[in-house]
Amino acid sequence: MQLQSIDERQKKIRSITLWGVLLNVILMVLKFVSGILITSSALIADGVHSLSDLATDFVVLIGARLSNRPADKTHPYGHGKLDTIASILIAIVLFAISFGLIWSAGLSIYQRKHNYPGYMILVVAFVSVVSKEILFFITRRISRITQSTVLYANAWHHRSDSLSSFAVLIGGVASLLGWGHADQVATIVVGFMIIGVAGKIFFDGLLELSEHSADSDSIQKIEDVLSIEKDISSWHALRTRKLGAELFIDVHVLVDPALSVQKSHDISMKIEGKIKKELSKPLNILVHIEPDIEKMRKP
Repeated sequence: MQLQSIDERQKKIRSITLWGVLLNVILMVLKFVSGILITSSALIADGVHSLSDLATDFVVLIGARLSNRPADKTHPYGHGKLDTIASILIAIVLFAISFGLIWSAGLSIYQRKHNYPGYMILVVAFVSVVSKEILFFITRRISRITQSTVLYANAWHHRSDSLSSFAVLIGGVASLLGWGHADQVATIVVGFMIIGVAGKIFFDGLLELSEHSADSDSIQKIEDVLSIEKDISSWHALRTRKLGAELFIDVHVLVDPALSVQKSHDISMKIEGKIKKELSKPLNILVHIEPDIEKMRKP
């Protein structure tokens, strides 16, 4: 599915994120209240995680809105990098949460604290896992459609909350079986899983800020379009770079020097159209027309 409309993209990002806000508010209140009632520190910590999810939802809303602002005099290529910066901020939040969970759980084990919260923790954790997994898959799918790095990062933040709740769930089951450190051990494992996710998001964000080229599959599709185009003699100087959700492409093509300006322009527009059909992402394409010197030399 190809999305070229900025308004449509913004609407999809805003819609799924607002659903995330609603769910995070419900889960946060549920976890805090339940955690206090059954004196479960693990469930209260999981409520803090939901609170961080709520915070990053607002980062997504603000980041998406700012990144979709039109180009201006000071930002002639648009504000797409704000989307990437927002995703890096989410990764940093994930790092902080994961280290906090690991430290808290490790300290609890060191202090030999045991916890047996009972059956209620299983119900709350199960509801959180199921609802957050559903939200994760929907958000990830929309992030791929909209090519939004910040929404993709937020999807994994939903997944991290799901994993955290799953750790609480496993810990609750094990505690019912008599192991008082079960939830701490599960939390440490999940903490390291979250670190891995955050590392990937952070690294991908840095690549985009460095204006990394498009992925190899996209470049191959562009090259295939150029290679089979019959109205050009050859092409060179193909360059790509990612700027938020948008992919910038510029390429030089050689045409018959006898062609009119209008005909050469039509060829460049045709090439742009074919590339846009091949790539399902927002594109900014510049096709530079050059005369084929070899044809000029022929008598």
